[in-house]
Amino acid sequence: MSADLQDQYDKIFRYCCFKVNNPVVAEDITQETFLRYLENPRYHGSSDSIRLLYTIAGNLCADEFRKKQTLPLPEDLPDDNDCESVWNENISLKNALDSLSEKDRELVLLRYVNEVPLSVMSRMYDMSRFALSRRLKKILSVLRNSFEKEDRI
Repeated sequence: MSADLQDQYDKIFRYCCFKVNNPVVAEDITQETFLRYLENPRYHGSSDSIRLLYTIAGNLCADEFRKKQTLPLPEDLPDDNDCESVWNENISLKNALDSLSEKDRELVLLRYVNEVPLSVMSRMYDMSRFALSRRLKKILSVLRNSFEKEDRI
């Protein structure tokens, strides 16, 4: 596997974790993504390898979502004050992200967590880089406003 593909493994894993919300399943999907990519000779040497990896991973995550069953929340949550502040921050972040559409959350993950270049994302979503950049700025503005609103409460 080339160094470029090895660099993408963790990013694809994070993407899958975001999509399926289960690290064990995400690991399986990530491995399946790379297996499918490497087994298909058409993909080798392609300039769109990153886009192809995300497309394969997204399709596998969608397949997993279709067969996913909901699990109950655990009853025994820790009571520590340190945990409380972390939980509050995580809840604030989750609430802010939940206020976004699924596609906007995915754009944030790809760009700011996985650091996917705008040029690759623009091809993935069939948008100009300028339009994608404007959309990301708008999403960040919405997130900032959401955090500011929650701080005032």
